[in-house]
Amino acid sequence: MPLDAICLGAVRNELASQIIGIKIDKVQQPERDVVLLSLRGHGGKSFKLLISVGSGDTRVHFTEHRFDNPKVPPMFCMLLRKHLVGARIVDIVQPAAERVLIFVLETVGAMGVRSEMKMIVEMIGRQSNLILVDADGVILDCLRRVDGDLSEKRAVLPGLVYRNPPVQEGKVDPMSVTEAQFQTLINFESDDAIDKWLIKTFKALSPLICREIVWRAYGETDYRFNGISDNGNALFTAFFDLIQQVKSSEYEPWLISSVDDKPLDFSYTHIKQYESTATATRLCDFSKLLDEYYTRSAQELRMSQRSASTLKTMTTARDRLIRKLAAQRRELGETDKRDYFRECGDLITANFHLIKKGQETLIAEDFYSESGGVREIKLDVRKTPQQNSAKYYKTYTKAKNARNFLSELIENGEKELEYIESVIGQIQRVESEQDLSEIRHELSTTGYVRQSKQQKSEKQTKKQRGKSQSSKQAEISPYKFMSSSGVRILAGKNNLQNDRLTLKSANRMDIWLHAQKIHGSHVIISCAGVSPDEKTLEEAAAIAAYYSAGRSDGKVLVDYTLVKNVKRIPGGRPGMVNYRDFKTIIAVPDEDVINRLKD
Repeated sequence: MPLDAICLGAVRNELASQIIGIKIDKVQQPERDVVLLSLRGHGGKSFKLLISVGSGDTRVHFTEHRFDNPKVPPMFCMLLRKHLVGARIVDIVQPAAERVLIFVLETVGAMGVRSEMKMIVEMIGRQSNLILVDADGVILDCLRRVDGDLSEKRAVLPGLVYRNPPVQEGKVDPMSVTEAQFQTLINFESDDAIDKWLIKTFKALSPLICREIVWRAYGETDYRFNGISDNGNALFTAFFDLIQQVKSSEYEPWLISSVDDKPLDFSYTHIKQYESTATATRLCDFSKLLDEYYTRSAQELRMSQRSASTLKTMTTARDRLIRKLAAQRRELGETDKRDYFRECGDLITANFHLIKKGQETLIAEDFYSESGGVREIKLDVRKTPQQNSAKYYKTYTKAKNARNFLSELIENGEKELEYIESVIGQIQRVESEQDLSEIRHELSTTGYVRQSKQQKSEKQTKKQRGKSQSSKQAEISPYKFMSSSGVRILAGKNNLQNDRLTLKSANRMDIWLHAQKIHGSHVIISCAGVSPDEKTLEEAAAIAAYYSAGRSDGKVLVDYTLVKNVKRIPGGRPGMVNYRDFKTIIAVPDEDVINRLKD
């Protein structure tokens, strides 16, 4: 559901209780419609406030997620930095029953003069916007400029006086309606669905809340006025109980998830209408709720879209290789007849004297058969007996050579398939644009994708400087974690990084971990020969399980050994190793543990 006005009021209260009076320290714009404000509070406490005005995911809340920033900040970001860095948040205002938040800011100019400024977040569907307004109400700039050609009702451009968004005409504020007014609005003889009527009649009520009111009143969501038999008493009670909860600011952050744990919806009250078809979970605060519902889902969707072409390239390569291996295995199966051809050649040679010119078949005693008997052998009438035997010997030799060749091809193909599967898994688990670009670089070095013009240009530049592209790749950091005991743990993001982490960077006496018999990251406990405590080992195993193909499983077997026991497979693709003298631990790929340990 969209972030409705009442839920936004709950978010406003939560933010105001924590950030009024503190300063803005940094401003970032990692995406076109997303702005991040780093806030510095008293006693060193800090917050990261996310403001999104994208269509379908407008929201404001604290976030713990990390975002990749563009190399060159957008112009709007530069303007916000100019005016907002160092500004103090004085108040957060929400107009009644509107999806708008106004951040009132106190700024200090170059001459030390204090002035007021407003940052207005309008969360109104496709027209959502982030607008910076000076003390005189004049728009300094906005994230999405709207001129008269785009909107007949209101232009939003730098230099214009800011005007509030158009209000919803004909709708009633549910916070001010009385029971008598409520009853006069109802037509009990109508065949209308009650939830649809609630949406059309009142402001600030989302479709989810309207259905919940009907469910609380009558035990189902699709209920109509002409079915009411209690003069609407149950409907009045359900409606005004909810309104009283809102007036008393008794907000509760509830996340609704599907049976497979996918976020479906959220609300400021306990939603019961889904019954056993969904799960409602109460979270600690609304920022956690919105971060879980929007930010995680948005990141997964965004990375899924951006990695789609690379994933398609690799799945196509995998499917092509699977078909090729199937054909090679069929050919290999046919070589099982090779001894038959040699035996036919021997039988023809032993029976030259019985073969006459133009004979099509030789029936000879089969001295290769344990039970005796005869064998029928086809002959080429155009060839001499000697040529016929030579033909069978040649077929035998070709089959023998083909078996050796095909066996080698199949072995190499199976290794290649294992490598492709590992890359596909990494693409599906990618968390940022940088991680994806590293995988694309790896695929360009292994010949699966073409190098972009930018990569070729960078490679040429490095050649001129006497550096290799691989050295650049080596500089990119792996995932970093700190165990509960203060021990450093590292995990590779891709196969090239797995290679460097395990075979070059790690100490020979560090602990190496990897999910057993499935694709995943190489994980290193940087202990340099000192045996890690049991908690650190469990946490490192959880990291190895999480960054593996077994992430969605409840439990994963993880092998661990000393780094010195891990060796590269000769001729193998990046990340492919053998290891010995290992032990195995059962790990749970818990995302909460991963987020807690991330450094």
